[in-house]
Amino acid sequence: MPKIRVLIVDDAVVFRRLVAEELGRDPALDVVGTAADGRIALAKLAQLSPDLVVLDVEMPELDGLATLKELRKTYPRLPVIMFSALTVRGAEATLDALSLGATDYFTKPTNAGGLEASLGVIREQLIPKIKALCPSVANGAPAAGRANLVVRPSAIGAPATSTAARIPSGRVDVLAIGTSTGGPNALVEILRPLPADFPVPIVIVQHMPPMFTRLLAERLSAECAIPVQEATLGAILQAGKAWIAPGDFHMIVAPEGRQMRLHLHQEAPENSCRPAVDVLLRSLAKAFGPNSLTVILTGMGQDGMRGCEHLREAGGQILVQDEATSIVWGMPGSVARAGLADRVLPLSLIANEILRRVRPSQMTPSSPVIP
Repeated sequence: MPKIRVLIVDDAVVFRRLVAEELGRDPALDVVGTAADGRIALAKLAQLSPDLVVLDVEMPELDGLATLKELRKTYPRLPVIMFSALTVRGAEATLDALSLGATDYFTKPTNAGGLEASLGVIREQLIPKIKALCPSVANGAPAAGRANLVVRPSAIGAPATSTAARIPSGRVDVLAIGTSTGGPNALVEILRPLPADFPVPIVIVQHMPPMFTRLLAERLSAECAIPVQEATLGAILQAGKAWIAPGDFHMIVAPEGRQMRLHLHQEAPENSCRPAVDVLLRSLAKAFGPNSLTVILTGMGQDGMRGCEHLREAGGQILVQDEATSIVWGMPGSVARAGLADRVLPLSLIANEILRRVRPSQMTPSSPVIP
């Protein structure tokens, strides 16, 4: 079986060696080279032909963002994982990199836990990302297609990417979005077409650490007509506004009187995630019953599938992003393969499908009330 060829670019020789040695211990990976800065990396690309590049943000000579811009001119589809520091500056640079075409990011482990803790983070977070982004190499064949995909009867009789399927007549009182790898750019494409008078509230789980979620919310709010903010404890859901679960906190929705409020907690991670999509979706199934619309976008793993099972039992509607437009078809693929999706759509068609299903004539202009 061929190995995934990885090029590591980082100016810190100790960290570069640490990552290279740990990746080299995995039988599926082959570290074909390292580079201390962007110029060296760009010079090595043609010679080494890596399947994936891990690229530090802050480097001398040519930093990660400038390197990424140059790399994308010649290698538009080469997966690139950015090394990011858990700082405001690191988070801002990482979001810049994602907007410039970086595929994913990896937050560098801190020195607080020692060497073994750092190695554990590399094994448990970085290596799975690399394998998820290179499935055709890791599996020795192209990623599984749609042969086993199942859609609900409402979509039968029309192609999975068609917009001609029947629109359910049920009222929609909330829109939920769950995503991970590739999510920041996908969220822009979903939220930007929605009008300022969008008639229902939006709740979002994007797998990101603290600080990153706040900065992402600010950027989305600046680019979209709908205001987006990081969720706060007790916030009242209001039509035409969006909330992102803060990093390291699960977010749920619960009724209080005739209003719906956001609650945050730090119970155990689910699917190795906090925030987890499943946690939010379970709360929506209880709070809104059939009056919910959920969208599962690109992302690693299966977070969201169990929550969609609860939503399906409650009668909610579910859309998922298709494999062709997903960076990783883990989260949406797991929902589609389980037969839980009403529609499987390319990213470019999802916003329009949301607008078709959220019917303004059935909405009240005030905050949502208990169905």
